[in-house]
Parts: sequence; C-alpha cells; structure tokens
Amino acid sequence: MLQDLIKERLAFLEPTHLNLKDLSDLHKGHKGNTGGGHFDLEITSSHFLGKSTIMRHRLVYEALKDLIPHKIHALSIKADLP
Repeated sequence: MLQDLIKERLAFLEPTHLNLKDLSDLHKGHKGNTGGGHFDLEITSSHFLGKSTIMRHRLVYEALKDLIPHKIHALSIKADLP
C-alpha cells in the first residue's frame, strides 16, 4: 500500500507524530492528474531542529522523489518540531 511505503520512507526522520491522509477520492478527474494520489502529511520530528520550513519540506520530498509525480500527484506537508 502506498501509504505504508510513504511512512517507511519517512521513518529515518524518527517522527514523534505522523499523520498521513489519502485525499485522492476528493480529486478524481482533477485536470492534470496522471493517476497519482493526493496526500496531506503532518509530521513532527526533532530532525527538523534548526531547519527552515523549506528545508524541512526538501527532506520529505527527497525521501519520496521517485514516487512523484506518478504515484504521488500532490502532497501537502506540515512539518513541525516536537
């Protein structure tokens, strides 16, 4: 399952909170969607300490880069410190 794979890929961040919602059903027929899923991610990790929001998002995108855009079409990220 794609959600499990995403969580596996983000495990290196040792999240104290990780909530991943699959919102794909809300976007069926969305123009430009190549079939990939839409996800909303909330993740809390001490690995984000000293990193800007952009740097935090880059860490997440780097871990998932081979899944974008074919398996993941859209990803909303909220990356916080504990």
